Amino acid sequence: MAAAANMVEVAALVGDTARATMLAALMGGQSLTATELAFLARVSRSTASEHLAKLVKARLLAVTSKRRFRYYRIASPLVARMLESIKAVAAIEVPPRHQPRSAQDEALRFARTCYDHLAGRLGVALADALIAKGVVVLSDDGGMLTSLGRRFLSDFGADLTPELRSNRIFCRACLDWSERRYHIAGLVGAQLLQRCLDLGWLVRDRDTRAVTIAAAGRTGLRETFGLDPETLTAAVPKTRGRAAPVAARAGR
Repeated sequence: MAAAANMVEVAALVGDTARATMLAALMGGQSLTATELAFLARVSRSTASEHLAKLVKARLLAVTSKRRFRYYRIASPLVARMLESIKAVAAIEVPPRHQPRSAQDEALRFARTCYDHLAGRLGVALADALIAKGVVVLSDDGGMLTSLGRRFLSDFGADLTPELRSNRIFCRACLDWSERRYHIAGLVGAQLLQRCLDLGWLVRDRDTRAVTIAAAGRTGLRETFGLDPETLTAAVPKTRGRAAPVAARAGR
């Protein structure tokens, strides 16, 4: 009964439109102030503060004070995974929802941050490329970095050393809500994204979770992963319900 009550409480917190909007904004992995979140949720500063206090109390968000500002962020990868799973379920278009997509919608579907890793068409294509190279193995049960993969990603410059006293999952498959297929999450996914950002291959959008490919990234992605960004402009076939089998996606 206690577990059911807790689930109802969390569902009620996430189910509010303003709170859901703020949580979605923080899924980009960045910390934002109450003023920024109030603007995005289109509520007053005082109303936003009330919502944020509830989310912090429920441990869905964490807050850090710096000088005179308070910065809010998703409390843990577990919370981020829950929110992304809700998004994946909400994206199932049964029956179809005939709503025109904006340029911002298309940008998010092409490439975006999913908490701390890469998602969207680009994230799925990167996962496919790494599977084909034998770098990672992804399945419904999780993910694994191969011995070849450790050498490959270390040469790429990714820091795969787990943080001390961290319970973070090392490598896992994350079902992409827009592509209905897997991208790479966990420490491996986070380091892939961070390295691409550090190299200037990818650039975060200032106001959304969208990510764009820089000129250097087009060359780098092609030479390092065998991934041609130009081929991603066409829609990637999607599967309904369950993700497509990994072996089929890897061409094996």
